[in-house]
Amino acid sequence: MNLSGPSPYFLLDGTARPALERWQRVFGGEVRIATFADFSRADGPSDAVAHGQLVGGLQLFAADAGSDDTPFTATGLMFSLLGAATPDVLRRWYDDLASDGTVVEALQERPWGDWDGTVRDRFGITWLIGYEASATA
Repeated sequence: MNLSGPSPYFLLDGTARPALERWQRVFGGEVRIATFADFSRADGPSDAVAHGQLVGGLQLFAADAGSDDTPFTATGLMFSLLGAATPDVLRRWYDDLASDGTVVEALQERPWGDWDGTVRDRFGITWLIGYEASATA
């Protein structure tokens, strides 16, 4: 699987490393991290993440916000994984993110026959996960 289009880059409040590691356990792939020390940055702890990336079928970026940065917060924003994998994989992702996150809306069949649900992970990222009914045929 290779998703095209924009890849999110999250500036997190000191949680970039655990977020990337968590997303790797959910989505697979490889985590690559460069620290503030690696980039000779002095605007945060030397072991903070200056640039982190999850490389694989799903590509995500995250870094720890520096002293002059505003960490990520969002309302009215969801990161869509609609049809991004097989229904079995999408259900597993949903369940895995929900295990230590918050179910916003259960993964469910909609009146038109497709499935979707929304979960907010423990890092405050809201994921819309679902698939078309034809994907189960």
